[in-house]
Amino acid sequence: MSAFEPYALRADGQDSPQGIVAAPVFSWRLRSDRTGARQNAYRVVVAARLPGGGSARAWDSGRVESTQTTGIRYAGAPLASSVDYDWTVTVEDETGAVVERVAAFATGIVHPDEWAAAWIGRNPVYRHVALPPQDTDISFTVNKLQPVRRFVRHFDLDAVPAVAKVHASAQGVYRLYVNGHRVGVDELAPGWTEYRDRITYQSWDVTAHLRPGRNSIAALLGDGWYVGFIGTDRRHQAQHYGTEPALLVQLTMDATDGGRSTLATDESWRETASEILYADLLMGQYEDSRRAQPDWHLPDTDISDWSSAVVVGTDVDRLTPEVDPGVRATATLPAVSVEEVGERRHIVDFGQNLVGRVRLTVRGQAAGTRIQLDHAEVLDHGELYTANLRTAEPLDVFWTNGETVQVFEPRFTLHGFRFAEITGLEGPLDAADVEAVVLHNDVEFLGDFSSSDAPLDRLFQNICWGLRGNFVSIPTDCPQRDERLGWLADAQVFAPTALAIADVGPLLRRWMRDVRSAQNDDGAFPDIAPHLIHLREGAPAWGDGGVTIPWHIHRATGDLTVLEEAADSMIAWVRHVERHNPSLIWRAQVGNDYGDWLQIGEETRKDVLSTAYFAHSADLTARTLRLVGRDHDADDIDELRERIAAAFGSAFIAADGTVAGDTQGGYLLALSFGLHRDDAERDRIAEKLVESVLRRDVSLTTGFVTVGLLCPVLAEIGREDLAFRLLHNDRYPSWLFSVRNGATTIWERWDGWTPEHGFQSARMNSFNHYSLGSVGQWFLSGILGITQQSDSAGYRDLRLAPRFDPFLTHAQGALETPRGRVESAWRREGDEITWTVTVPPGAPAVAELPCRSASEITEGGENTTHSQGVTLMDHGQGSIRLRLESGTFTFRFPAG
Repeated sequence: MSAFEPYALRADGQDSPQGIVAAPVFSWRLRSDRTGARQNAYRVVVAARLPGGGSARAWDSGRVESTQTTGIRYAGAPLASSVDYDWTVTVEDETGAVVERVAAFATGIVHPDEWAAAWIGRNPVYRHVALPPQDTDISFTVNKLQPVRRFVRHFDLDAVPAVAKVHASAQGVYRLYVNGHRVGVDELAPGWTEYRDRITYQSWDVTAHLRPGRNSIAALLGDGWYVGFIGTDRRHQAQHYGTEPALLVQLTMDATDGGRSTLATDESWRETASEILYADLLMGQYEDSRRAQPDWHLPDTDISDWSSAVVVGTDVDRLTPEVDPGVRATATLPAVSVEEVGERRHIVDFGQNLVGRVRLTVRGQAAGTRIQLDHAEVLDHGELYTANLRTAEPLDVFWTNGETVQVFEPRFTLHGFRFAEITGLEGPLDAADVEAVVLHNDVEFLGDFSSSDAPLDRLFQNICWGLRGNFVSIPTDCPQRDERLGWLADAQVFAPTALAIADVGPLLRRWMRDVRSAQNDDGAFPDIAPHLIHLREGAPAWGDGGVTIPWHIHRATGDLTVLEEAADSMIAWVRHVERHNPSLIWRAQVGNDYGDWLQIGEETRKDVLSTAYFAHSADLTARTLRLVGRDHDADDIDELRERIAAAFGSAFIAADGTVAGDTQGGYLLALSFGLHRDDAERDRIAEKLVESVLRRDVSLTTGFVTVGLLCPVLAEIGREDLAFRLLHNDRYPSWLFSVRNGATTIWERWDGWTPEHGFQSARMNSFNHYSLGSVGQWFLSGILGITQQSDSAGYRDLRLAPRFDPFLTHAQGALETPRGRVESAWRREGDEITWTVTVPPGAPAVAELPCRSASEITEGGENTTHSQGVTLMDHGQGSIRLRLESGTFTFRFPAG
């Protein structure tokens, strides 16, 4: 490692983004192997690459004396469309030494009037002969689905342009090719947004794919979310946004002399059906390779007998650039086992519940062999358990063409599965010929955890896999059944964990625009976004996601823009609830009023939960308004929050601290949201929480709305012993019960399967549902102690307070914060604990250790007071606070 350097350079939170259209915001992280290293100043220089070579400076920040490494906004010349920009950051450390690093970004279509492309689709003029229906291998559910279409445009070039950029989108999903080369790596592009307001487009550099003479640009176009099956309402399960998919492509080519030419989708493109007879996100893909034309996308292919594409629209007002990493194939998993279970039937176990597709290599099969792939998360007595998929039919079908070796990998569908049944192969199936391809938004993973306890580590990995499987374009509730919707409550309870594990801030910020699009005129957020079903006001804790999620993004990333964008909608939501509940007890306009969904053994009163969330949303709204400089508005909402808290106390908190209903969830809400009237009442409520845990023999009863509060609140009230006992409990109901029973992701229900009763109701029983995994953030903030001060954002002011789990001998992990990597590792050996921690440059940290005196602590073998970079701050009740500069420190102190 260099003594001091910036890394992870980002523009608008992305690594080398390709579709910037407004002034980007720059950031970088810092690392050093030197104690006390810090940034004293920075300089950012942005230059546009010129087609003829060289560059033109667009902005120079000059030397800025600052420790800031995030939120540096471009303030230079107007950006031009389809241009590459290099940006260089030079950082100066505390010694005056400087180091620079270079990154890049590219622009999309900056000005809407520069769009020349039209939306094109299938030519409806074709001869169709109606025949009486016959039985086929295509189910009645999907027999109206249309083939994936091919679109091609040939064009001639005298010379290869200096720079060629393509900008593409679809009302549907697409894959793009130039001269037979696939363009980009995104899957299921352009992804799912609230299409009525926004459709994203993707941008790529295709210069290397062009050649002098004849060229081709081509695309495959499928139904995707725009036309295909989505959601649970059988009366309207498809064609939510349109009846046919459409394609939009614009190719911009710059010559070395500065000239620019454009080729765009119009009626000159040709189209025809492909060998994919249908493809649907819920219903799978059906492909007949006998109809394939391998050279269809090459420039020399004769397409004269294809139909002319038709222009179906020219509206480009909804187009917006992709602002977060797309869905991509991020990993492949080999088959763990292949079992022959019948004639031409094999069940493959990939060892991990995942979201993606199967890649199957087919060898030596006769032409016309029908191969079917069925998918399931779990087995039931050795067979695929698919009852919980409800109306989804995750079947992929492939007809062979007789070639010796063929590879089948669906392109326009995805499934949630661990097991696949492959039917129709003649002969044995070699495990090496089948693998699972993992799909999700290609976000950087930030947080890591491991320990001496294998089940606990498996739980953390299950949480991570739940994130992977349910961050596919939007944060979904589940990836396998006929739902896959953006439920706000699931997302808001999991957001702190998701933001600690992976860099999902840009995705969530983009999704929040869909949430606000669905906010009604009365100020109510929905339950779901994009908004397809449950077309009424959002329920308590569901609609509140429109407030809590922007706040969580800000806290994790330090991004203030997300709060500026959300502030007015947050006010509207809080005023909506107030307007319909003048008593400030939230009982009216509660939507579907789910309560603490899927709680077990006891039921938290719904008016307790709703009113607690009303107060919480008012609190976060007031804090947001203060941060964005709207103090007068903040004062008004603060006053409202105080009145709600008073009403909550009067209505629900008894003199002995009992919260109405006497449930774990009720106590957690009151404590976590600060609804006690004084410290004495807080202590009484805390005692009642402890009683509620103990009377259940240290088992949880919470649903997914409050479960993420359990460990943090118990630790905060001084009962981390109970938090650890709950965490390590593997009896039903508990987090580790599913792990003990073979789970590789988080289950939707505590009792999704039990030895006594088998499977829960198939009407709602997902085995990949991240909500109950919201404890994951506490692995990092609690066990490892990597957190931040209550008034900090983006880990500007680190707080390092590890909690030494008595069930563990060691734990270690790290978190890539916006300012740099924080590492924490502790080990218990006999009566001593060794804790090693790394603090990045420019992120001052306060460490809190459970010791009575500083004399009990050594660092690097010396008394703490003599250690470079360590300053004793104060003694607390049984704790010591130390200020740490950047660097790596190893502390030793008595255990217990």
